[in-house]
Amino acid sequence: MPNDQEFADEFWDSIRSDMTAMIGTRKLHPKPMTAQFDGDRRTIYFFTASDTELASGAAAPTDATLVYSSKGHDLFATVQGTLQVDNDRALIDRLWNRFVAAWFEGGKDDPKLCLLRFDPGEAEIWKDASSIVAGAKMFLGLGDPKEDYKDSVATVSLN
Repeated sequence: MPNDQEFADEFWDSIRSDMTAMIGTRKLHPKPMTAQFDGDRRTIYFFTASDTELASGAAAPTDATLVYSSKGHDLFATVQGTLQVDNDRALIDRLWNRFVAAWFEGGKDDPKLCLLRFDPGEAEIWKDASSIVAGAKMFLGLGDPKEDYKDSVATVSLN
């Protein structure tokens, strides 16, 4: 039976590898964004343009939801947290890369450059519980799929 720390560790390993998640607020549907990470900190950053709804909605700290699905569809998560603008120049310098640069013609000095900070709180994380054994058991009518799946989902703290 996996523990909460295993779920949290798998989430962090996965999102750091895949880097794509959807982020939204109560007033704004989630949008796909590329996650950026500052070392091992458990904070997720997103570069965006200052004239987007997401940036204006995060001018002051606001409740937000991050929705994540790994590329292999073996891990899914819904993460509640706080989203806010964090235009710390030293942080922008550390996170800056050629992929971000492609979106901002003025580089790090582009007047529309905006860095968003997502501080995660509670998350519900699901692991894909499908396997050949699980499929065979379901096909043969053996076992209880709800019982078999119970160790594949957890609500954990990510902060």
